[in-house]
Amino acid sequence: MEFDWHNPPFNLESSLTRQEIEESFEDPFAIRLLPDSPRFSVQARFFNLGMSAGGSAVFSIYRTNGKQVRIIHARLMEPEERFFYQRKMDQTLAQ
Repeated sequence: MEFDWHNPPFNLESSLTRQEIEESFEDPFAIRLLPDSPRFSVQARFFNLGMSAGGSAVFSIYRTNGKQVRIIHARLMEPEERFFYQRKMDQTLAQ
């Protein structure tokens, strides 16, 4: 997966690095969602919830052309998002 980091439209938080964001997409349990909100679906923006190799829980909004991923925004997961991620991971492991 190739990332487009040219002139990102947001400032990286001091607690997240580009590497952590990229690693969250490589997480085998990462959850990728197409929001049902017209605001996001019209512009083909997606959500990614994943863990970095160091254990940082990362929530990202991104768009892709199938070849490159452009991160629109990234931050640490909120407790509700972390709960959702953990529940989905537990369901996957139980299968």
